[in-house]
Amino acid sequence: MTRDPLPRFAAAVFVATSVCCAAAAAEKTYTLTVSAGDLDRRESPASVRMPAGIEKGVWQLKADDGSVLPLQVEQGGRGFFVLKDLKAGQKRQFKVESLPGGAARSGVTVARKDGGLDVSIDAKKVLRYEGDKSRLPEGVDPVFQRGAYISAVWTPSGKLVTDDYARNHKHQHAIFSPWTKTEFEGRHPDFWNMGSRTGTVEFVAIDDAWDGPVAGGWRARDRMVDLTAKPRPKPALDETWEGTVYRAGADAAKPYFVFDLLITQTCATDSPLVLPKYHYGGLGVRGNWEWNGKDKAFFLTSEGKDRRTGNETRARWVHIGGKVGGELAGIAALDDPANFRSPQPVRLHPDMPYFCYAPSQLGDWKIEPGKPYVERYRFVVADGAPDAGELNRLWKDFAEPVSVEVR
Repeated sequence: MTRDPLPRFAAAVFVATSVCCAAAAAEKTYTLTVSAGDLDRRESPASVRMPAGIEKGVWQLKADDGSVLPLQVEQGGRGFFVLKDLKAGQKRQFKVESLPGGAARSGVTVARKDGGLDVSIDAKKVLRYEGDKSRLPEGVDPVFQRGAYISAVWTPSGKLVTDDYARNHKHQHAIFSPWTKTEFEGRHPDFWNMGSRTGTVEFVAIDDAWDGPVAGGWRARDRMVDLTAKPRPKPALDETWEGTVYRAGADAAKPYFVFDLLITQTCATDSPLVLPKYHYGGLGVRGNWEWNGKDKAFFLTSEGKDRRTGNETRARWVHIGGKVGGELAGIAALDDPANFRSPQPVRLHPDMPYFCYAPSQLGDWKIEPGKPYVERYRFVVADGAPDAGELNRLWKDFAEPVSVEVR
């Protein structure tokens, strides 16, 4: 289950001629070539390792026809850009150039606030990540209080499509990732149902937060703690969330927001976490409170399944939606084909607005010391009814990213 922790946005190759000094590297001209492969590309997030001569900051990619794209290079040399349009089988070359003075720098903003992070695109709210324990609604037992999750997600028009501390399931949050049925050193902590008081999730730290005209994101750590261990609670898993939000889709005819989560779980001790066969637990998504009830939320999967027919089936993507303030909106979670047991099975709740990707449905397994469990999902958030054709296109773009080469 070990995987390259860097975002897998592009099958990227870096080829550069060695230079004898930093000055020579700074003067070198670089060409970036993008290949569409077998798919038509549109608003495609892409990433590539840049050569040493391209320092952290904002650059531009200039095509032969004079069109330009912003290139955002982060610490460590990872470069991000959004490919606007490229037909299947085609290639396009860009010169990497310094950004002209005064060029627009709007895009993704990641702001630290109240122990967490507020993420926006062009001043429009996208999501809220809770680091420290978030504020409890009035009257809720403190046992449910936690951090280290996404508490809110909005559409481009500002509609909230998620819930937090849901009134009928206070342990559920907008996007969260605990395990339910487990075995750890002979005990059985439940990190999902926190009301059981057998397990919990503790926030550790936000290690990094970054933003720019193309993308923004964060890296944070938490841990799943066994509360039944004696004489004191004992961490079972260490978890890292790496979130990346792109300025992709914001200018589409039907605008949408897109962001990725790369989740890595490692054993906190020399003991494995055993995960018996079970129907839920894993990556969970809780929809807006207005969607409670059998007829108020609707589900659609990549296989054309709905709430009635899709439960405990396998899906490349799942969409949940409903009316918010009288208008339709929704959120889709796309399963990376490199994930364990992909396409992963899903739990679609029969009368509450939530679903989860639950690999444990397919049988017993475990997370072992020295073998990190790595999973990655892409989220697409939009106003209106789901478009299956568009979601299939976006999943293919995610599953088979563009190829990028820098020389």
